[in-house]
Amino acid sequence: MKRWLLIVLFLLPSLCVSAEEFDMTKFIFGHIGDAYEWHITEIRGREISIPLPCIVIDHGVHVFTLHHAAEHGYTLNADGKLVNAATGARPIDISITKNVLGLIFNSILLVLLILLCARWYRRHDVLKEKPTGLAALLEPVIVMIEQDVIKDAVGPEYRRFSPYLLTAFFFILINNLMGIFPVFPGGANITGNIAVTGVMALFTFAMVNVFGNKHYWKDILWPDVPLFLKAIPIMPIIEILGMFTKPFSLMIRLFANMLAGHIMLLSVIALIFLTAALGPVLNGSMTLVAAVFGVFLDCLEVLVAFLQAYVFTMLSAVFIGLAHQQPEHETN
Repeated sequence: MKRWLLIVLFLLPSLCVSAEEFDMTKFIFGHIGDAYEWHITEIRGREISIPLPCIVIDHGVHVFTLHHAAEHGYTLNADGKLVNAATGARPIDISITKNVLGLIFNSILLVLLILLCARWYRRHDVLKEKPTGLAALLEPVIVMIEQDVIKDAVGPEYRRFSPYLLTAFFFILINNLMGIFPVFPGGANITGNIAVTGVMALFTFAMVNVFGNKHYWKDILWPDVPLFLKAIPIMPIIEILGMFTKPFSLMIRLFANMLAGHIMLLSVIALIFLTAALGPVLNGSMTLVAAVFGVFLDCLEVLVAFLQAYVFTMLSAVFIGLAHQQPEHETN
């Protein structure tokens, strides 16, 4: 409930407009989209935001903030991307945007959590004393993911892949949770960005196909099916397509679930301001409904944040395990 009140109070100054002025599409996509500055709030028509460095490569390297883009000959196009004001061409854009900065911050946070946890184990004998503090918080989660997910799915070689899969789990979990937190440095929609989930899926794709054994490749290129299905070749084409559909499903599942959660929560908040011009009775009723549903969606989104990290890790472990399966006649 406290987090819900924090969200409303955080957004209220920038949303105190009449229903005719309220643009729901701009409101929703303005919060879930990437940007060249980190919007904080708006007070008396004055926008408070953190300017971020715009870095473009276009006949040299140009560094500026969004407010000085015109001075350097750049403007924003309809998609909110920097373009050359004279030609309309897109330069090579390597700017530190909101999502990039959030990604950097969350990555540093993840490294600090792991290093602080490892520091406790270096200084204590786990056979004589139980973990405390951060180590006590992380150890049950690490053991659960490794023993109940990675070990069961991957098989005997699970220790080779545990570092990647555990890193993927905590990376996704931290980014999911920080995306729910509305105040800087939270609120960046990182796992709701298909580029981020696509890179995560590519890592899993590489772990599956680079380290897959000979039996995995044999089942793809020369599966145990009637000869005419291999000679045409129908089954090898289907199997090769399956190599790419697996990471594609990982990418879309994580992206769609996290993006939908943010949109649902913002849509519920927007009901308060959409009904502002319909009178105090209706507006007050919808505010109560929005508050109740907001608390419910908050709890649901925290659960989804954990579940999506868990599902991504589990499916990645299953795909890696399938690439290391041995034929039955060799396992018996």
